[in-house]
Formats: sequence, C-alpha cells, structure tokens
Amino acid sequence: MSHVIIGVDPHKLSATIEVVDEHEKKLGSGRFTTDKAGYAAMRAYVKTWPERVWAIEGANGTGRPLAQRLLEAGEHVVDVPAKLAARVRIFDTGHNRKTDALDAHSIAMVAVRTEGLRVLKIDAELEVMRMLTDRREILTRRRVATVNRLQAMLAELLPGQAKRDITTGQAKTMLASVRPRDLAGKTRRRIAAEELADLVAIEAKIKKATAELKALVLARGSTLMDIHGIGPVVAARILADVGDVARFADRNRFASWTGTAPIDASSGENNRHRLSRAGNRRMNHMLHIAAITQLRLDTEGRVYYRRKRAAGKRPLEAIRCLKRRISDNVYRRLLADAERATGADPGGHCGASQESSAADLPPHIDTSDQPLPDPQLRRYADQPAPRKTQPARPLQDAG
Repeated sequence: MSHVIIGVDPHKLSATIEVVDEHEKKLGSGRFTTDKAGYAAMRAYVKTWPERVWAIEGANGTGRPLAQRLLEAGEHVVDVPAKLAARVRIFDTGHNRKTDALDAHSIAMVAVRTEGLRVLKIDAELEVMRMLTDRREILTRRRVATVNRLQAMLAELLPGQAKRDITTGQAKTMLASVRPRDLAGKTRRRIAAEELADLVAIEAKIKKATAELKALVLARGSTLMDIHGIGPVVAARILADVGDVARFADRNRFASWTGTAPIDASSGENNRHRLSRAGNRRMNHMLHIAAITQLRLDTEGRVYYRRKRAAGKRPLEAIRCLKRRISDNVYRRLLADAERATGADPGGHCGASQESSAADLPPHIDTSDQPLPDPQLRRYADQPAPRKTQPARPLQDAG
C-alpha cells in the first residue's frame, strides 16, 4: 500500500488533520483535542493507514509539542512552513478562506507537492541546548529588570551615589552604609535588600546555565567558540537553531538565512543593494553580538572593519560586512565539525541528509544573496581604460 500524507493544523488545545494519498485524493479528516484522550483517539484514527507521513505546520512553534510526541512514538514527521501553506491556500478554490480544515488541507497539499521538506528527528543534545538558551535569555531579562528596580531604590536611599553598571558587591557595600530611621526609609531598605537577594540568585542561575551550555558545546565537538566574539551562549544558540548544516547548499544560502545577505534593489543602470530584514533575526542578533565583540578587541575583525571604513563605507555598512564575514566563518566551522563527526562531506554533497532539528526550511536565494564586489572597485572597474594618445607634433610653417 502506498503511503499517505496527514496534514496537521496544530493549536494549543486542538489539532485538525486531513489524510490524502499521493494523488491528492482526500481519504479522511478529523478534529482532535491535544490532551491524552484526544491524542490517543487521533492515533487510533490513523491506524488504517500504516504507511503514513505526518506534515505539521510550524513544528518549531505551536506544533512542537505534538511533533515531539509523534517522534517519540516512532512516527515519520516533516515540517511545513506556514508561508508555503499560505501560498497553496491563496491559489485554492476556497478564495483564501482560513479555517482549521482548510489549513489542514493546504498543509497536506504542500507535503504532497514539495520535495525536500525538513524531516524531523529527535536530537536530545540540541533540544537541551535550546531549552537552556531560552532559559538563560529569560534569566537575563529578569536580571535587567531586577537591577533597574534595585538602582531605583539605592538612588532614593543614597542620592547622587547610584552607579550605572552596578554589581552585587557594590550594591551590598552601598546598602550596608545606610541605616534609615524613619518607617519609609526602613521599608525602602528592606525592599532593596530583597531585590539584591533576588539578583544574587538570578546571577547564580545564569552562571550555572552558562557552564552547562559550555559543557554541551564542547561535548558536541563544536569549534564555534574558537571564533572571536562567540562564547558558549552564542555557540549553543547557533547549534540549536541551525541543527543540520547540510540543509544549506552553500555559504550564500546560509547568509540568506542569517539575514546577512543584502537584497538586490537595482533599477535600470542604477546597481545598488539594501539591508535585508529577512532571515532568522535571532541568529542575526547572535552574529551582531560577535561583530561588536570583535570591534572591542584587537582582532582580525577590527582590522577588517577599519579597512572597510577606509574604503568609504559608513559605520553601519562596515558592521554589516563584518557580520557577513562572521556568517561565512561560522558556516565553514559548522561544515568542518559535521565532516569530522560523521566522516562525510555535508553541505549538499554526497552523503548529506535532509534530517534536521533546526528551525526553518532550507532557504532559497537569488542573485542578491551572492557575494558582492566592493563598490569602490566596481566603480573603477566599470570605467573603460583610457586610450593611449600620441604626443602632439609641433606645427610646421606651411610656407
């Protein structure tokens, strides 16, 4: 029996499915809750088709819990990007109506018609990295909010002595130097002490999460931390979001995914490019952190930045060039690490796999994502070389 495709439109409390065959013929449909009973009912309903593939929209977002449950049960699951499902819905006969049933139908059609969809698999290490990096980001935001509240209290207790970038040791010293007598002052100092205790606890959790991430990155055999500006947190985020680097055909597609490739905005004889807002913005932020760190230190990145500034680029343009340079370096490191770990040549060559636990579909690029020549060099290269002229001869008297 040929396999069937089960398109799934997932939600927090429900999941709508549609079962189609390879010829896009509808075989069944249903709506199930996501609790234990609903999940069991859905699994019992699809037992009629033993050769089945689950196509879930947003398997890294709303559909992640259902996708993980299916993977743990040994099911074959692929990820369908929401953009592809939206395109199918536009050209369908439903006049772009959006219901759960129509969404499940669009998702199933994408899975039938599209080759190279991302096949999901369980990777415990990457899943742990993702959870720890998410947790650390939450703790970092909580730390900033706690520091702001603590500084506000210290500014009232010690006017004119508050520090901008305060540490826990400085806060303890400042708090120990004040002994208010009035009720409001005592309450203010008590609240400041509680905020300081919260800050100490948060920083301890951040330090522990960072140590765990560093151990995971090193245990995976990654060399990303050898790049200046990339520490354990940035490296873990890159590994968790990229997953299998083989889904990127080359460094240009990787740069398109990271948002470091410019967009072609040429018109007529005017050849220009503009900043790309597309791609994975979280990855773009990680590369921005690495770029700024390289600028602060005596690194090759700072030399490259200064060379671009000397060539006439503005500061932001030079930083974007540096981010693209770091993106290419990260891609090379990922390829080398994958080749060393598997003994195969990844990156779309022989032995590459479509399986991944990363976040997105392999991106497609156009000419704007290719490496661009320097504007100054292109400007002079477009000018024709001057013709050699013979020296002027002196005029002779005609007479």
